[in-house]
Amino acid sequence: MRIRIRPARPTDDPATERIEVAADALLIDRFSAVDWPPPTPARERASAPGFVLVAEQADDDGTSATVGFVHVLEIDGHAHLEQLSVLPAVGRRGIGRRLVEAALSEIRDRGHQQVTLRTYLDVPWNAPFYASCGFLVSEPDTPLLQRLIQTEQDLGLFRFGPRVQMTAAL
Repeated sequence: MRIRIRPARPTDDPATERIEVAADALLIDRFSAVDWPPPTPARERASAPGFVLVAEQADDDGTSATVGFVHVLEIDGHAHLEQLSVLPAVGRRGIGRRLVEAALSEIRDRGHQQVTLRTYLDVPWNAPFYASCGFLVSEPDTPLLQRLIQTEQDLGLFRFGPRVQMTAAL
């Protein structure tokens, strides 16, 4: 199995939606959440300012499949890692870490000096994972980051546990 990270194409849209639904199922199970918010439609994600990278798995028989993605927003001069999802069937193989590393490289190449994200504090594949990628807990100090907290409140995400902002210096 070989993994290649590349920019997303419109043909990846159905796969990224399926991947996010499958990855969200882990949180739904963990929290027994019967009313988890739906994923962002892929076309909406692709039209947002920023970029989407996908992880493509190539097998020895020549077939390939999209198995993960990372979505980074660029708004008001700020880079924000909005979503990272990997198919649970291929989880714990370093694909998420490779997507984060590729995103950090792209963010740096685009001239940003830091990137933020918001995540669950106590979910092992959330804040502890991002800490291992160089992110530190930080305070929301811009209007964009404060709006993201309001969005999370509107979606009811705080019902399932404490959420934090994290920042990585580039």
